[in-house]
Amino acid sequence: MHSRTKITVRYAETDKMGIAHHSNYPIWYEVGRSDYIKMFGTSYSEMEEAGVMTPLINLTCHFGLPALYEDELIIRTKVIFITAARIIFSYTVKRIEDDRTETELGYGTTEHGFVDTKNFRPCNIKKRMPELFKKISAVI
Repeated sequence: MHSRTKITVRYAETDKMGIAHHSNYPIWYEVGRSDYIKMFGTSYSEMEEAGVMTPLINLTCHFGLPALYEDELIIRTKVIFITAARIIFSYTVKRIEDDRTETELGYGTTEHGFVDTKNFRPCNIKKRMPELFKKISAVI
């Protein structure tokens, strides 16, 4: 199961050549990640209220074709690994072409740990949010 998040490349996200700067990809990944979690009936805000935060451990980005100013993009997000202590998301960035086909521009991953919001020590997501863990695990 994956989420599909639509983003339009804004002028502020481009360089002098009109190409989206590579630093935007992690931000787009975050938007996709938030949408993915919402598919399971919760949000990052609700996770934090339950005492869980997900700091970034690792980030990869692979760039193929450039995203340009005003391109309509789809960020495809899914979980490829989850344990009680960490989670890995996979992302694919695609441009929606004029004929509505999609062209892959790049892809990447982010790895996050589950930590307690008060002391930033690792916590067990299976115990803190068992329903969320169960739902995500079921679709990998």
